[in-house]
Amino acid sequence: MSADIVVQLVMIGLAFASLVTWTICIAKLAELSLARRALRAALNKIGDARSLAEAQMALGAREGVLASLLASAMHEARLSAGISSDAGIKERAASSFAEIVRAESRRIRLGMGLLATIGATSPFVGLFGTVWGIMNSFIGISKSQTTNLAVVAPGIAEALLATALGLVAAIPAVIIYNYFARVTRGYTELVGRASGAAGRLLSRDLDRTHGSLTSRAAE
Repeated sequence: MSADIVVQLVMIGLAFASLVTWTICIAKLAELSLARRALRAALNKIGDARSLAEAQMALGAREGVLASLLASAMHEARLSAGISSDAGIKERAASSFAEIVRAESRRIRLGMGLLATIGATSPFVGLFGTVWGIMNSFIGISKSQTTNLAVVAPGIAEALLATALGLVAAIPAVIIYNYFARVTRGYTELVGRASGAAGRLLSRDLDRTHGSLTSRAAE
């Protein structure tokens, strides 16, 4: 409480950074858990679907990245019906899928950059407080003209505390960031599976339509 105002500000900033780290951790744990569970359940629901329409009926009013992928495929198939080749429809649908996947990846990674920033900068912020505290100790020595421990100790104590708070803020941030980097990578792979499922259903619909047209032409 009696530390220099600059060191106090450093400590408050590091304590706030630590609070932000744990807030992001709790929020991302809940978000990723719900997102993975919802996407796995949605993929299971459309596992036996033979067309985009059947898949959308199986999902019902459920929202999410898979519903967006299916809607995008249906929209592209409807816009291109009768005016484009199957290859062109698939290419445009794949482009739409890629945009949806990228958007979902960005959404699920929100907050990760802040964790990386806290993990990278907190030790240096703590080091700044350390340097400032030691500087105050030297100033105290020069003013009192003595190296008595009572003169030196306060500055050293606040310096060490700033260092400790920097590590307390940085270490969990780095660990949590690395954990979520692995988890979000797994979720992104799951989103890729959803994109593949939507692409296969679109291809199946196009083949069915093409086969129906061929049969009519033969008749």
